Amino acid sequence: MAEKGRPVSRSSISSDDEKSVMETPASDLVVTKYAMAADIVNAVLKELMSAIKDGVEVGEICDLGDRLMSERIAKVFKKEKDALKGIAMPTCISINNCVCHFSPLRSDPPVIIRDGQMVKIDLGAHIDGFIATTAHTIVVGASSVWLPSLACCFSDSENKIKGRRANVMLAAYNAMEAAIRMLRPGLYKNMEITDMIDKIANIYQVKPVENMLSHELRKNKIDGEKQIIQNPGEKQRSEMTKCSFEKFEVYAIDILMRKTRILDSRTTVYKKVDDLVYSLKVKASRYVEQFSFLFQPDPCSKSLSFKCFFFFFFCFRMFLSAAVNKYGLMPFTLRSFEDEKLAKMGVVECERHNLMRPYQVLYERDGEFVAQFKSTVLIMPNGLLKITGFPLDMNMLESDMKIEDQLITSLLNSSLKPKKAKKKPKTDKKDEADGAQKKDDVIEKQAHVETQNVDMKTQNMDKKSVPSNERDGVKAVRKN
Repeated sequence: MAEKGRPVSRSSISSDDEKSVMETPASDLVVTKYAMAADIVNAVLKELMSAIKDGVEVGEICDLGDRLMSERIAKVFKKEKDALKGIAMPTCISINNCVCHFSPLRSDPPVIIRDGQMVKIDLGAHIDGFIATTAHTIVVGASSVWLPSLACCFSDSENKIKGRRANVMLAAYNAMEAAIRMLRPGLYKNMEITDMIDKIANIYQVKPVENMLSHELRKNKIDGEKQIIQNPGEKQRSEMTKCSFEKFEVYAIDILMRKTRILDSRTTVYKKVDDLVYSLKVKASRYVEQFSFLFQPDPCSKSLSFKCFFFFFFCFRMFLSAAVNKYGLMPFTLRSFEDEKLAKMGVVECERHNLMRPYQVLYERDGEFVAQFKSTVLIMPNGLLKITGFPLDMNMLESDMKIEDQLITSLLNSSLKPKKAKKKPKTDKKDEADGAQKKDDVIEKQAHVETQNVDMKTQNMDKKSVPSNERDGVKAVRKN
């Protein structure tokens, strides 16, 4: 706070403004970094879509996605040594009734992908903290497959997606596309997007997954303050902060559609809580207080208690330090740690002390299906820039449900970058006078053309018919 009577430094204000510009798409360099992260994510998503086949293990696909992202990320922005870059969302492969965030540990029993299963692919990357994420849903053996050699998608038209699977996929994809188009500044609020998602879900007779959030993206922050909630309860709806959208904001629009209720499961994806200042020394003292019961008066048990205490604290400290140094504020999977046992013990203490935020793995009832589509969108002055995600192959889907609401169809058919409206012709007296003047100009031009034609005829006359001593007179007449 500035002292009374002392003017605030203009340089400090300008530096703050410059910093805010350099952290939003108002800067061309920031747009470039978003685009680079998006290119990496899209390229890896294509490869994963072609790699998902009958008999492949989920863990192998997760490892493949993370490895491909890391390899591509290492090749960009090499000169900026201070710029952090890496995985912003570890590859998650969720099958059928598994809703999201499934990234199994290497020690877990293998999960095998089979034909006919609905597979959701979720991943993200960042360049210098600027995040691009995406999610896509395919049906193994039925969805179009990306062929890298031909740089195109191949569709098996004989094995289309039908029934409930088609309905949840169409609902999720169309809801995402509608939500993206409602991000235009000054037109809609976040809760209006929530209502639109519900309307589209009702058309296909499905339900959005309760209380799932689409977040604003900021530098080094995957869960920004502005949020769009889907299918909220009464309490969540009342607590949700109403907001509008502005130029140079970035959003990850994440839509998940389901048929019935949700069941919970174990978590393997976490991120560090970003608004908590942490000190290992302070936490060490609190840790000692909480485990003071281990210090038994019995000399025989005292040594064992000390060993247990320092072992647990060592796991806690080593895990937190490794997670922060390697991933910063980005989500990560426990599978990425070499020592899974140490990671599992360490994350329990971190979560208990509210140092880590879990990304819960949720499940539907057996036999049900969940579809997910997610895209990263930049709000630019000339329109909306969708940088991640692929279009859904509508030729592969058959559904008895159809969107007939004209407002929704017009919204879905609208362009992300609307064309500038043409200026309407003026009808005032001044325009009438201008029109009359234009007519006069046209008449004069026509007369001038006729005169030129006459001159051309004169030029074509036989020069012999005109005496040489009179030719200068003819020229003079033409000039006049």
